[in-house]
Amino acid sequence: MTRFEVVFIATPAIGNLVPAVEFANLLTKHDPRFSATVLIITIPQRPLVNTYAQARSSTSATSNLRFLHLPTVDPPTPDQYTSSVGFLCLLIQKHKHHVKHALLNLTKPTESRRCDSVRLAALFVDMFSTTIIDVAAELTVPCYLFFASPASFLGFTLHLPRVDSETEFEIPSFKNPLPRTVLPNLVLKAKEDGYSWVSHHAGRYRETKGIVINTLQELEPHALQSLYNDSQLPPVYAIGPVLDLIGPARWDPNPAQYNRIMEWLDTQPQSSVVFLCFGSMGSLEAKQVEEIAIGLERAGVRFLWALREPPKAQLEDPRDYTNHKDVLPDGFLERTAGMGLVCGWVPQAKVLAHVAVGGFVSHCGWNSLLESLWHGVPVATWPVYAEQQMNAFEMVKELGLAVEIRVDYRVGGDLVPAEEVENGVRSLMNGCDEIRGKVKEMSDKCRVALMENGSSYTNLVSLIHELKN
Repeated sequence: MTRFEVVFIATPAIGNLVPAVEFANLLTKHDPRFSATVLIITIPQRPLVNTYAQARSSTSATSNLRFLHLPTVDPPTPDQYTSSVGFLCLLIQKHKHHVKHALLNLTKPTESRRCDSVRLAALFVDMFSTTIIDVAAELTVPCYLFFASPASFLGFTLHLPRVDSETEFEIPSFKNPLPRTVLPNLVLKAKEDGYSWVSHHAGRYRETKGIVINTLQELEPHALQSLYNDSQLPPVYAIGPVLDLIGPARWDPNPAQYNRIMEWLDTQPQSSVVFLCFGSMGSLEAKQVEEIAIGLERAGVRFLWALREPPKAQLEDPRDYTNHKDVLPDGFLERTAGMGLVCGWVPQAKVLAHVAVGGFVSHCGWNSLLESLWHGVPVATWPVYAEQQMNAFEMVKELGLAVEIRVDYRVGGDLVPAEEVENGVRSLMNGCDEIRGKVKEMSDKCRVALMENGSSYTNLVSLIHELKN
């Protein structure tokens, strides 16, 4: 019997790695002739990547999914990059030799493979690892792009505007003109190397044999059609939503806190809790924390707030506060003891699945938005970094699937005042029936898309057929 091996390499960040792993898992479950190997790049500043990979590996011991940690390399020196994106791109580039060695080893006959012929069917790279396309070409391995952000952002990278004096831009993947104010910092900061790296990678997307996107036809019809219309692009497969619905509940670094959160939610009325969480890389300065606290207290709603300390250095992840009292207004925890719970790292997917949660104040990372839609929980947008402002713009202005607290985090000197927090939370929890209905409808469409004959299911079947042939 012919077996097929697919290999994945992802940027060493939780938001990039988790969807790649879940897609690899989806492939192997759909067709048991497929095995997947995920190549892991680790850096000391982001221990969560290693924690996740080790825990996920232990739960995959009986499946066709395995993890291979690449050897460490000397990191790029500060004179070689001016942005975190630049650092990560150079770091991945330094692993080309290790990736080649791993691919060659995967094709060697082993005792367990003597009766089967194993073919290396594909190498999947992600948005910042296109340098590995060179390795695939050298070894004549078909190379595909797995894009973990929305189709709208993929379209943006392919038509990256030169930002001069214009105030808005016509981008084919957006129905409406894109305001300058929602463009990512890596595009606006001309003195940094982020723009050139994004442009470089986008240019190489066209070299792949196919582009797999973690989205669905029903969610982004306009953006996907703009990609289908691009005759220079390889085939595009929308196969989402690809989600880790268990999430960090299985590898949570603080299981006692997880149990405390879930037990507290169990005591709350249905759809009564607003959940505030700003992602694995999201954190807020002390002054903003104070404004949120005042706004929540004034709004008088039940809340679960994942509050984390800003990183101490570039490239590091945020960390849980030792004591939340150090950053919250005096007496806040005591005054809201019956209404709210402040915590650190949180199992987001499990929280969103809880019947007590009725709204989600989110940084608008694409994984988080897909999780909220899957569980039918409406979002209030509060982007923090990367392409999240564009995600927020799409959700609010293009799709009408979210409430706006902020679409542009730069307005007002980067500080969202308590009044905006109060109004946004109240609107989310008490005044968005139309949006809530649309979110519930999209939740149903997400499930149908993954069922047999659904749009994403059909695209996955087409991709697997292509991989085997």
